[in-house]
Amino acid sequence: QVQLVESGGGLVQAGDSLRLSCAASGCSFSSRAMGWFRQAPGKEREVVSAITSSGGSTYYAGSVKGRFTVSRDNAKNAVYLQMNSLKPEDTAVYYCAVARYMRPLGHANDVDYWGQGTQVTVSS
Repeated sequence: QVQLVESGGGLVQAGDSLRLSCAASGCSFSSRAMGWFRQAPGKEREVVSAITSSGGSTYYAGSVKGRFTVSRDNAKNAVYLQMNSLKPEDTAVYYCAVARYMRPLGHANDVDYWGQGTQVTVSS
């Protein structure tokens, strides 16, 4: 069975940092794009960051560019999101995602597997 297990969420103050981790099991995703989405109450789920299978190319939403860094370790079948200078507007449930085969990860429709989600709350 495929599982994506997330960790690292929590409650922090504005300006603090968090590191989200996502460990996959049951299947290797070294050939898939991976990344992170987030969803706040009443809002659509949006892509935060994505990384190609090799890790050679990354994407960041404009709202997080310069503050967040996505990385992956294919040997560990894992993807990470380092979040620095957190803002209250970053508050959301963050979901690890694996793209469908031969697809980029830019929209929820591209996602093959989802993590369970981890809450990130940033106080002002």
